[in-house]
Amino acid sequence: MSTKLYVGNLHWATNDDSLRNAFSEYGQVLDVTVMRDRETGRSRGFGFVTFLDAQEADAAIAGLNDQDLDSRRIRVNLANTRPSGSGGREWVVS
Repeated sequence: MSTKLYVGNLHWATNDDSLRNAFSEYGQVLDVTVMRDRETGRSRGFGFVTFLDAQEADAAIAGLNDQDLDSRRIRVNLANTRPSGSGGREWVVS
């Protein structure tokens, strides 16, 4: 079962590819998304990384949380879903 991670405090220049490169050292990355502002297209400073395996995700948390990525000390945590009022899914930090 896949495991989704929240990655916070990203540098504005960090993109999907650079985030994938950093996390792929820890296992098979299924999906990477750097969240962007709808109007400007600029990074919102956080994103999500999904691993195929929970153990690989745990290794990425241990290896990358509070470490430098693109000159910023990033925060890496498990992301959990919770129902929202609109019927969609919203990802939150546990």
